[in-house]
Amino acid sequence: MNPDDPLLRILACPLDKGPLHLLVPDGALPSEEALYNPRLRRRYPVVDGIPQLLPSSGEQVTEDEHEELLKRMAP
Repeated sequence: MNPDDPLLRILACPLDKGPLHLLVPDGALPSEEALYNPRLRRRYPVVDGIPQLLPSSGEQVTEDEHEELLKRMAP
């Protein structure tokens, strides 16, 4: 996936139905691509370009990871 992918505008968190943010590998934190919900602090993997958006696929992130992810999301 890429940040300009129109699919990102319609994808939603399976738990709160809110928007998700694309996390692309940058050398920090997990190296895989993922979608992130900062409201619930849950990260969903993107495997071979396919978002894994089942509630059980998401993982809770720690406070430190959350802070780092917020910095990466800031414009």
